[in-house]
Amino acid sequence: MYCKYLKHLLDFTIVLCVLVVIWPILLVIIIWLHFANKGAGVFFTQERPGKNGKIFNVLKFKSMTDERDKDGKLLPDNQRLTRIGRFIRSTSIDELPQLFNVIKGDMSLIGPRPLVTIYLPYYNEKEKHRHDVRPGITGWAQVNGRKSITWEQKLAYDIDYVNNMSFWLDVKIFFLTVYKVFKRENVGVGVDVIDFDDYRIAQWQAMGRQDLVDKARERGNR
Repeated sequence: MYCKYLKHLLDFTIVLCVLVVIWPILLVIIIWLHFANKGAGVFFTQERPGKNGKIFNVLKFKSMTDERDKDGKLLPDNQRLTRIGRFIRSTSIDELPQLFNVIKGDMSLIGPRPLVTIYLPYYNEKEKHRHDVRPGITGWAQVNGRKSITWEQKLAYDIDYVNNMSFWLDVKIFFLTVYKVFKRENVGVGVDVIDFDDYRIAQWQAMGRQDLVDKARERGNR
């Protein structure tokens, strides 16, 4: 009952109430980012797979400028990351626009984090079940280590959530998220975490599955 009907209704109601309260704060952040990002825009969108693998555009506050070198190439991420960008990442404020994804029905407050679409071919059959539910702004993996655990562990937590989703588990994840955000625990601002596709290719190489490695590299060259 909760998973099928009440969860989305509860998400919608909570987010609507939150937006009514925090819209002045969002407005200040938007104005601040407008100047800090030097004309690069305020929002960042990217395609992500949602429930049943349906692709949607996830929305975030943009934390980087679009500054380029003399050859027209974007500067390294650490050079384009602004001071306010570092702040909104470290406090997870950059995730707030995803409240509108929840209103649209693309996301839930709690669920597996939506990952980039290029990772889709790298999930095994069990891991694909993370897309059986709406992705979340926060999730079971995020409150159990986030960037300090391996991809294998993250995906295992996602599947554990899908298999055991309940109102009380969502409440637990919500309060753990609030606690960790205030502690700024496992919240990084860098980009040094290995990509999932590289992680899985390295696993396949160790297993001697050159056929899978070749297919992955072929996809990357298209």
